[in-house]
Amino acid sequence: MRFVYAIVLLLFVAVIGLFAFQNQEPVTLTFLQGNLPPWPLALVIGLVYVLGMLSGWTVVGFLRRGWHKVAEHQPR
Repeated sequence: MRFVYAIVLLLFVAVIGLFAFQNQEPVTLTFLQGNLPPWPLALVIGLVYVLGMLSGWTVVGFLRRGWHKVAEHQPR
């Protein structure tokens, strides 16, 4: 089974590498009426993905913590 996981992981890494190789053209980002210097498209997509994961992880953590506090303080 580890062999299958290794093959799937290698295919996933190959697809990501191919995507990054084919999307090297620079893009200019505009934020709050200001332009950031051009960055490669693959890097921008990767950063947005990581920021989305971090923000989602934070929201889920806040919701879990809030749910546990509510569940602890309920009168029985």
